[in-house]
Amino acid sequence: IVPFLFIRREIHMSALLAGLTVLVIGDSHMSTPDYLITTLHNDLMKKGAVVYSFGACGVAAGEWMVKTQSSCGGAERIKDGPVVVKEGQEAMTRPFNEMVKTYKPNLVVIVNGDTMAGYNQPELQKTWIWQQVSRLTKGVKNNNVACVWVGPAWGAEGGKFNKTFARAQEMSNYLAEITAPCTYVDSLKMSKPGEWGSTDGQHLDIAGYKSWGEAIGNAIVTPEILKTIKR
Repeated sequence: IVPFLFIRREIHMSALLAGLTVLVIGDSHMSTPDYLITTLHNDLMKKGAVVYSFGACGVAAGEWMVKTQSSCGGAERIKDGPVVVKEGQEAMTRPFNEMVKTYKPNLVVIVNGDTMAGYNQPELQKTWIWQQVSRLTKGVKNNNVACVWVGPAWGAEGGKFNKTFARAQEMSNYLAEITAPCTYVDSLKMSKPGEWGSTDGQHLDIAGYKSWGEAIGNAIVTPEILKTIKR
């Protein structure tokens, strides 16, 4: 009986996003194979969605409204295809309005927090962050599409980005205040500080990205978010 119940539960979980198209855009966490462009993308597909993912390293949220060059590479993944890494001049954002028109998503997932947190700066650049976030949320409103905004994970303190848990918490709290109409997903509630392994303080190891991707996927299929999605 137990295996049968488990199979039934798996079928139920996999059907939750059936028939939906999800567009995922993000910063460096979406720009490298085995990062969220692999793990989150796979998890959303497993739940039944058709998924289009795009990442641009080092790009702030508002820069997704226009074609913007990435300073450190990018990647894209279409449906169940491979992760295609973009380098140099090819590593650019695609304008948000254009992507919505092309892919017609039922849900947009935005992964952007660490890039704007300014871990090497003495204080959070709130005015600039608000400007970046509001540029993109205005695009979301104008396209009348359901949206989820994923904030930063803990990572580890130190490393080349000088990340601190205190700044990650401050950034997450601020994003929760300013990302409407997107539903804010607080990644800090998904693990304890330092629980997921990190390669450089900001980016996670393969196991960490697997855990984070699955946790985001599970957050997306909660009733709170599912009820915002037009089918």
